[in-house]
Amino acid sequence: MKKEIGVLMLVGSVLLSGCGPDKSAPVSQGSMSQPSSVQINAQNDNAESNMNLVVASEDQKVKLYANKEEGKGFNGVTLDVNGVTKEFDWTFTSTGSKPVALYTDLTGDGAEEAVVIMQTANGTQLDNYDIHVLNPKDLSEIKVQDFKDIVSQNIKSQVSKNDDGTLSITVETQGEKKKLKYNFDPSPDYNQSELGFGAIIIYYVEEQTIKLNFTGSVGTSPITACEFTATYTFNRDKNEFVVDQIDVKPVEE
Repeated sequence: MKKEIGVLMLVGSVLLSGCGPDKSAPVSQGSMSQPSSVQINAQNDNAESNMNLVVASEDQKVKLYANKEEGKGFNGVTLDVNGVTKEFDWTFTSTGSKPVALYTDLTGDGAEEAVVIMQTANGTQLDNYDIHVLNPKDLSEIKVQDFKDIVSQNIKSQVSKNDDGTLSITVETQGEKKKLKYNFDPSPDYNQSELGFGAIIIYYVEEQTIKLNFTGSVGTSPITACEFTATYTFNRDKNEFVVDQIDVKPVEE
């Protein structure tokens, strides 16, 4: 399975500059970046006018500025939360969905966190997002369990070819098995024993809870065979958002 993930993630990085539909889906969580020092000073109007404001939260408490545009994407950002600023080496596309900025309580302690969701890759059968959750006081990042870890630790799958040209798929998530059937084999000559992951990774926030939609695919294209929804919870002992529940459903062909 790790091999499948790696292949699809490589495709995602290659197609970073590819064109995709301009939609407003809030949303693949990558490795934690190493930010620069914090500036505990409010931005003045002249300073803001010289920066490329990409998006602001509805209450204007979280503002995301792009530092450098490269090709069809941005490399490096400055985040301003209530006047506290910090630079990050985050990257996102300029050809797809606009980033989302939120100021909401995700940890359940009554205090808001800054949340940024951005699209990192788009193209045909490709839609990847990153999510970042930060303490607004010092803009330190609160870890969100990585997508690849969720798949490797919680999902087992098996793909079998049938004589009638269909595929039988067994998916086990958190100890629960489901048997699915895909109505045709998109790549008859391709020997695939497990689902592929990494083509679709979409983060969003619903009712102050982080959720992640991703797909399991078949074939070399790839083609989506089933959809997963992971719901996160905040682990106070680890100070980390970890997956709590994973739901899977087949894609009707």
